[in-house]
Amino acid sequence: MSFLNRRALLGGASFAALAAPLATRTAAQTYPSKPIRYVVPFAAGAGVLDIMARIVSQHLGTSLGQQVVVDNRPGAGGNVGAEIAAKAAPDGYTMLMGNTALVVSPYLFAKLPFDPLTGFVPVTQVNSAPLLLVVHPSLPVKSVAELVAYAKARPGKLNYGSGGIGTTPFLATELFKSLAGIDVVHVPYKGGAPALADLVAGQLSFMIENVPGTLPFVKDGRLRALAITSRQRLALVPEVPTMIEAGVAGYEMIGWNGIFLPKGTPAEIVSRLNADLVKVLGTAEMKEQMAKLGAEPVGGTPQQFGAFVQAESQRWGKIIKDLGIKPE
Repeated sequence: MSFLNRRALLGGASFAALAAPLATRTAAQTYPSKPIRYVVPFAAGAGVLDIMARIVSQHLGTSLGQQVVVDNRPGAGGNVGAEIAAKAAPDGYTMLMGNTALVVSPYLFAKLPFDPLTGFVPVTQVNSAPLLLVVHPSLPVKSVAELVAYAKARPGKLNYGSGGIGTTPFLATELFKSLAGIDVVHVPYKGGAPALADLVAGQLSFMIENVPGTLPFVKDGRLRALAITSRQRLALVPEVPTMIEAGVAGYEMIGWNGIFLPKGTPAEIVSRLNADLVKVLGTAEMKEQMAKLGAEPVGGTPQQFGAFVQAESQRWGKIIKDLGIKPE
C-alpha cells in the first residue's frame, strides 16, 4: 500500500472516530424529533403502573413537545414488556415503566432473555404508593386478625389473585403470608384489573392491590378494606389501619414505579429526559393528581434511582430466599 493510500485510510478512520460522537451529540441536541414509545409491561386498567404511566405521558409529552405513546405489553410478570424495551434501539425513543417486578425477576425466573439490572439505564423514580388489603364481602371477616384466624382454620382453602409472580401485589401478599403464618393459594393473572374483577365477582377470597384499583369497589361496598401496607395511614382512607396497627408486626410494603431506558442510550438523552421528568413530577398539578391516587411523586437523579434499584433488588432477593420462593 502506498504512503498516500495509507494517509487516506488513516484520515478516514480518524474522521469516523470524530464523527461518531459528533453524530451522537447532534442527535441528543435535536432530541426528541418524533413520538416516544412508553412501554408499560402490564395490562391497561386498574394498575397504578398503567395509571401513572398515562399521567406522566401526558405531562412529559407537553414538556418535550412530542407525543409520548403508552404501549401496554403484559405477560410473564412484566418480563414480556421489559424484554421489548431492553432490546429496543438505545436512542431515547423507547422508555420502560418498571417497578419491583423488574428488579426481583432474576430471583423468580430461572431463564431471562435480558438482564434486568444491567440491561437498562435508570432515569428517575416516578412515585411511591402503598397498597390496600381487601376481601370479598362474603368472607366473614372485618379485620386482619379475623382474616388470619379464618385462614388458619382453613389452610389452603382461601385464595388471592395478583398480576403474576414477581409483581408488587404478589410480593406484598407472600410477605403477609409469611409474617402472619397462613397458607393461602396464589392465582396469577395477566394484570391487576382481571384479578380484581374476579375478586369482586367472588372468585377470589382477598387481594393486596393498588389503592386506585381497589378504592372504588370499597366505596360502593363490593369490597371490604382491612389494612393499608404503609407505616402511616393514608389520607384517602384514614379509617383503615396500617398492617402493623392491625397486628402484623414488621409489615411494610411500598410500591414504586420508575422510568428506564435501554442500555447504551446516550448520556445526553438520559439527562434530557431526567430533567423534563423531574420538572413534571415537581409541579403542583402532578402532586395533586398523585395524591388522589394515594401516591407521592419522587423524582431525583439517575444515580439516586440506580442506587435505589440496587438496594431494592438486594432487599427483595433476601426476602424471596427467606420465604423459600423458588425460580420458575
